[in-house]
Amino acid sequence: MGNNMELDYEMFCYQCEQTANQKGCTKLGVCGKTPEVANLQDLLIFQIKGISCYARPLIEKGTPMDKSVVSFIENVLFTTLTNVNFDAEVHVELLRESQRIKEELRAYAGAPSQPTLHATYDLPQTKTEMLRDAPIAGIMYDKSLDPDIRSLRQTVLYGLKGISAYGHQARELGYYSDEADDFYILALEALTDDRLSVEELIRLTMRTGEMAIEVMKKLDEANTTIYQNPAPKKVNVHLKKGPFIIVSGHDLKDLEMLLKQTEGTGIHIYTHGEMLPCHGYPGLNKYPHLAGNFGGAWQDQQKQFDNLPGCILMTTNCLMRPRDFYKDRIYSTNVVGWDGVKHIGKNENGEKDFSAIIEQALELGGYPEDQDVQEILVGFGHHATLGYADAIVDAVKSGKLRHFFLIGGCDGARPGRNYYTEFAEMVPQDCLIMTLACGKYRFNKLDFGEVAGLPRLLDIGQCNDVYSAIRIATALADAFGTDVNGLPLSLIISWYEQKAVADLLALLSLGIHDIYLGPTLPAFLSPNVLQYLTDTFHLKSISNARDDIRTCLGQAV
Repeated sequence: MGNNMELDYEMFCYQCEQTANQKGCTKLGVCGKTPEVANLQDLLIFQIKGISCYARPLIEKGTPMDKSVVSFIENVLFTTLTNVNFDAEVHVELLRESQRIKEELRAYAGAPSQPTLHATYDLPQTKTEMLRDAPIAGIMYDKSLDPDIRSLRQTVLYGLKGISAYGHQARELGYYSDEADDFYILALEALTDDRLSVEELIRLTMRTGEMAIEVMKKLDEANTTIYQNPAPKKVNVHLKKGPFIIVSGHDLKDLEMLLKQTEGTGIHIYTHGEMLPCHGYPGLNKYPHLAGNFGGAWQDQQKQFDNLPGCILMTTNCLMRPRDFYKDRIYSTNVVGWDGVKHIGKNENGEKDFSAIIEQALELGGYPEDQDVQEILVGFGHHATLGYADAIVDAVKSGKLRHFFLIGGCDGARPGRNYYTEFAEMVPQDCLIMTLACGKYRFNKLDFGEVAGLPRLLDIGQCNDVYSAIRIATALADAFGTDVNGLPLSLIISWYEQKAVADLLALLSLGIHDIYLGPTLPAFLSPNVLQYLTDTFHLKSISNARDDIRTCLGQAV
């Protein structure tokens, strides 16, 4: 199978914002993904679609799907998300496991109602044979497929990848949603169904947004139950004297385990990237050696991690190709991986042994003296922010607070993202800025002062804390007797990868209009699908900060 297929590209991937020429990476991923890994990832997605073809009828008959199968599907989706895993051998092992699961379900469930190639295909044993077959799983393999169908299928798939990242975080803490677990399977099977129309796929796309909210709600419940509700907390963004470990990614449990294992060692623990909001959680900031935050967003890591006399732990996505100078000091865990990078896995009790990274951090010794202290404020999740609800409502009614801007999302390296810094700097003094995700690093060290007795910049949290933003917006809408679209609120969103797709679909599924999206629009949106989103939700592409602010405030440009 696949021997005679002629492809005019070595790979095809357009799932992230920085994809080559705004069309698709065909020779090498801009993220560093090789054609080998890209093709193995395509085949992995093909396989979990096949698994879902057998699993869906069982779910519809009321047979609960074994959580080990759900967890496998979730891990595959997460593994193939941008900047997570670049190790070909990990993908080969996942592919072999996918075939084992498929064969078990096939024996149990019998022939699927729609015997698509996804279901009937049997994976060969060797990596060479897998790569030979991989073209059948490529996004562009069926050149006759309606481009709008392809666009909507990929939008749903990328939404599922984003959901899987949040689902994985929640599951690590022992929380999950049965509804979302079933949806992985129902949606993946639907992506193989050639009978579904554009209208039906649009409904599935909105349903994906609803499931993104469901999973973010479950993750919020997990984080706030185990680590308590975040509260405002000042965080030092400069380093102290002594050995240290920098923790990047998103996973709170990994940070907690590392904090426990480094107690009394003299090692300082610093957050990086999306881990910054961890400082707001009482269950984490109770550890005095959670010393601060290092650096900025993920795309600066190659420069910022160079020459560090300490170690780095990558807990979820946002890994870039490690430079040789620090490759021996960076460790991965969970589904994160890069060939040659040391990986810390779980033992049979579900625990992790961080002794290797701890020992190396002690050997490296860290910096010889303290840097000057510079602090920023975090911890304005929905619980903390809504504690100010009465003051916010009074400030709006009295005219002291004119407008709310949510400026945030995934950051990235493409030119044009200075727009978000300029936008934040140009926001009028009588307006409040909320922010979340790593896009905040474009401006979160600036001094925005106060408005009506409140900090003008409220850091809501990680990208999954779009759920917090929704909670805040809906509570304020209730207070003003309107809906979210009736609030003096503008959403200025930057996107990079598939968690941002899930977040956007979540907002659209709530009927939220007039979202500004940038720095570019997704390459996987066909012209007709984009037109539908523009017509239905008034989705806007960013232009320039000054004009967009004026439009948001209802002023003539």
